[in-house]
Amino acid sequence: MIFQKIRNWLSNKVVSTHILFWLLIFLYYMSSNWNFFDDKIALTERYLIKIILQIILTYVILLIFVPYFLNKNKRILFTLITLGWIYFHYVFYTAIRYYYYDPKYLGPAPKFDLSQRFFDLSFFLNELSWFILPAVILITIKYYRDQKEVIILREQKKTTELNLLKNQLNPHFLFNTLNNLYTLALKKSDQTPEVIAKLSSILDYMLYHCNDKFVALADEITLINNYLELEKIRYGKRLEVDFDYKMSKGIKIAPLILLTFVENAFKHGVKEEIKTATLNITLQASEEEILFKVYNSKPLHKQYNDINKSPSIGLQNIQQQLDILYPKNYTLTVNEKKESYSVILKLKSNGL
Repeated sequence: MIFQKIRNWLSNKVVSTHILFWLLIFLYYMSSNWNFFDDKIALTERYLIKIILQIILTYVILLIFVPYFLNKNKRILFTLITLGWIYFHYVFYTAIRYYYYDPKYLGPAPKFDLSQRFFDLSFFLNELSWFILPAVILITIKYYRDQKEVIILREQKKTTELNLLKNQLNPHFLFNTLNNLYTLALKKSDQTPEVIAKLSSILDYMLYHCNDKFVALADEITLINNYLELEKIRYGKRLEVDFDYKMSKGIKIAPLILLTFVENAFKHGVKEEIKTATLNITLQASEEEILFKVYNSKPLHKQYNDINKSPSIGLQNIQQQLDILYPKNYTLTVNEKKESYSVILKLKSNGL
């Protein structure tokens, strides 16, 4: 049972790495002084004492001082306690040399005055470097690993938030489109099969091609065109829509971002229009920037009732996605007037 526990402990990657680290430190001490000591036993014992003290010093700092003081922003207290802990080890090592090591290997007469050595600042600073070097190395490695974990956790958090936002968006779109299909089905329209085919194409894209952070802009344009075709079938002559786009090849964009603005225009500008609604969409995309504009007319009653309304859930949702995917790399301008509503989105594409 004991041997199994030792085997399990040694099999731990972190423990094995630390053991290897200290073994290399010890071998470095031995090899760098091998030619200066005739008594190899004295050499081995000297650096065994040093490295044992270094191990105690390092792991108290690493496992106690760092989490309980440094990580809690108690930096002054951390510095003072650490310096005191290092000085304690310096005093302890000096006492071992005076009372044990030197008498055993160098003769009974002490080679230095103990009380003076305790308060010799220059000697303490000279000994400080080898005392704290392993601790500095391990603390640096731990800091790097902690920072790496923080970055990974932040990315996971962003991905989780983004998925939640997408899950809010997709049902919203599906609900609107199924309403369109339901209306046509009630009318027993011959266009119902065409609508089902378009809807099938849209859902296929949303379910199986939108899992990446960025997708081809050309695919998003196809999605918008399919959506517009569905809405043209629904509204017929009540809708005047124009979608003009120019883009360079290979441009990518976050999925479903642009579609939300188009949906919003239909929801608040076209859906309740009794007469003819106007919708103008323009898209210009280069390797440096994506410029997307959506303009829609407002129904007469909306002109008086909606000026002071809060932004729609769809727009709030999309702004949260933009904050995650394009932090400080986008501008979103909403212009609401008495007779019209427009949105201008600028994205730094950076060749994505």
